[in-house]
Amino acid sequence: MWRKGNDIDEETADVTAQRQAVTTLRLMKHVTWRHMAATAGVTRARTSCGYILCTVLLSVAVLLAVTVTGAVLFMNHYHAPSTEPPPVITTNMEDPNALVTIERADSSHINIFIDPNCPDPLPRLDGFQSSLISALADHDSEMKAAVGKERALLAGLADQVSQMVSQVSRQRADWESLRKGQSGLVSELGALQSEQGRLIQLLSEGHSHVAQLVSSVSEVLDSVHGRSRGKGDLIRSPAKSSRPRGCTNGSKPRDCYDIFISGQQEDGVYSVFPIHYPNGFQVYCDMTTDGGGWTVFQRREDGSVNFFRGWEQYRDGFGKLTGEHWLGLQRLHLLTMQTHYQLRIDLADFENSTAYAQYNTFGVGLYSVNPEDDGYPLTVSDYSGTAGDSLGKHTGMKFTTKDLDNDHSENNCASFYHGAWWYRNCHTSNLNGQYLLHGHHASYADGIEWSSWTGWQYSLKFTEMKIRPHREDK
Repeated sequence: MWRKGNDIDEETADVTAQRQAVTTLRLMKHVTWRHMAATAGVTRARTSCGYILCTVLLSVAVLLAVTVTGAVLFMNHYHAPSTEPPPVITTNMEDPNALVTIERADSSHINIFIDPNCPDPLPRLDGFQSSLISALADHDSEMKAAVGKERALLAGLADQVSQMVSQVSRQRADWESLRKGQSGLVSELGALQSEQGRLIQLLSEGHSHVAQLVSSVSEVLDSVHGRSRGKGDLIRSPAKSSRPRGCTNGSKPRDCYDIFISGQQEDGVYSVFPIHYPNGFQVYCDMTTDGGGWTVFQRREDGSVNFFRGWEQYRDGFGKLTGEHWLGLQRLHLLTMQTHYQLRIDLADFENSTAYAQYNTFGVGLYSVNPEDDGYPLTVSDYSGTAGDSLGKHTGMKFTTKDLDNDHSENNCASFYHGAWWYRNCHTSNLNGQYLLHGHHASYADGIEWSSWTGWQYSLKFTEMKIRPHREDK
């Protein structure tokens, strides 16, 4: 700040000295010209002494002016450092055209003026300042508005979150109540199913006793009236009638057991003629298992036949009797209506392990006037064997296929588990399911399943379902 004040002082002194030198030169020139004009006439007259005197005086004056000017310049440029205080720079409020006033130590003033031709920057600065203040004010108001909106939004979100939390709490409580209620319903349903199975078993046993009674009455009537047939056919109930000891008298066999006791004891395809279907049909007879005489109505052994079929094919039957086949629901009904039959199911897995399940009571549509309309309901009870009872829970159920849903499930069990069966909701056995190689499978319960032996994720290699009448005591 001190150096800057000295520089301004030196420049001002130089300008002043130059101005004074120029003024002195102009004055001397003016005096010289006036003197020359006044003495022009005398000079013409006195050319000898006057001319010389004027020339000398002029030279002395010029030399004096040069000397003074040089001294002034020298003093201005090479003056000794001053200890004077720095000049004071202030704005000049009195002179509207002066922007800055410099006050020197000797109380002299130097004013720096604004060029009148230069545009005044202050209005622009004022306008810029006003615009800047306005923009800042607008930005501040916008920020306040945004903050207010954000606070309102946060408050709304907080209210919604609290409402959602309370709603979730209510739903959780409702879910707990529903879960407890569902557990109770499942328990009650299991108890009802068990009671239903017990009632069906009692009904089947009662039916067996009635059939035996009818058979006894029929035998008495036959002995009294000399007739060979009983009254069992009139009530459309299986009657355990006297069976021929063979077919040597020309009578037709009603099932494979008739053929067996007639002396033909080789496995193979034979013709049978049920009482209510005198035209007859062919069946495969198992003459070796557990004493022989079994009429086979289902076999799975290699997956060569597709068992995922519709109602009509399961009603009429399909496949090859010497291989995989299903005899048909209508034929099974005609066979089991004749007398009191038992069921045997032989099973084998892919590790060549075997098991069997046997039921002393078996029938299809036993109490039906029109068995197809009734869905060919299953009657089965009195289990024994090594495979476990996986069919008893299906007793009393109608047969379900992928195109006719007769089960108790919300879904079609046949479509869901790729089979056809006496499904309930849905199954503990599924012997008409899809044939899956290698036994174990990742899917659930959609193979050839017997849950009490291999669970719901093991598809069996071999199954064979067959019936035989109760053998008469000799």
